[in-house]
Amino acid sequence: MVLLQLDPFLNELTSMFEKSKEKGSVWVTLKRSSLKSKLQKRKLSAAGESIEYRCLIRATDAKKTISTSVGAKDHQRFQASYATILKAHMTALKKRERKDRKKSTEADKKESTSSTTTKPKKL
Repeated sequence: MVLLQLDPFLNELTSMFEKSKEKGSVWVTLKRSSLKSKLQKRKLSAAGESIEYRCLIRATDAKKTISTSVGAKDHQRFQASYATILKAHMTALKKRERKDRKKSTEADKKESTSSTTTKPKKL
């Protein structure tokens, strides 16, 4: 696993999406991390210092794994770039088939009126 800076990570992620366009998948995971060991965390908390958490982002296409760490300052810029990449490379998704609302409401009205007009038989 390679820990990259933000811009090289985004470039590599784009190339992963392009390689998997015809066949394959890309998995992206996000996780909160301080990038410190448990011992270092305990020392910092004992000293009363606050721990700065970062967002650890990993991407893999089953052949290659890349990762980066994003701080709070760079989060907005990274999120905007990441969203642009996702929008550009999600063209292979199929659109959901939706029922026409007018037709479905008219069918529901017909069913409800026909069921209310028939009276149940008494035994």
